[in-house]
Amino acid sequence: MSAVSARLLYWSPRILTIGFAIFISLFALDVFSEFHGFWRILAALAIHLIPALIIVVVLVAAWRWDWIGALAFAGLAVYYGVHMLSRHLSYWPAVVSISVPLLVIATLFLVSWVERPKLHAAL
Repeated sequence: MSAVSARLLYWSPRILTIGFAIFISLFALDVFSEFHGFWRILAALAIHLIPALIIVVVLVAAWRWDWIGALAFAGLAVYYGVHMLSRHLSYWPAVVSISVPLLVIATLFLVSWVERPKLHAAL
């Protein structure tokens, strides 16, 4: 494995996870369209940012142990897909836009975990 491909394999799931956390955080901005007091908006913002916080917590653990990222992100993708599609099948665009990136990230963490000895040798 070349040094370039090793770096790409190591950094791509981490960078994609950071981008995904930012993407999920953007959905929390809808609380500012409501006309409530400061504290209610702050509480609503905190509640809406919980999914992004979960993603960041999993990333912190996965940064050291790639297998945790593979399992957790795959589990989150399956949970979200089952949860949303059990409500109504018309939610499939939301499932695709959330679950597919999570599955891609999980796959990249899995490959990074499997290729870990080669990664350390190349880096």
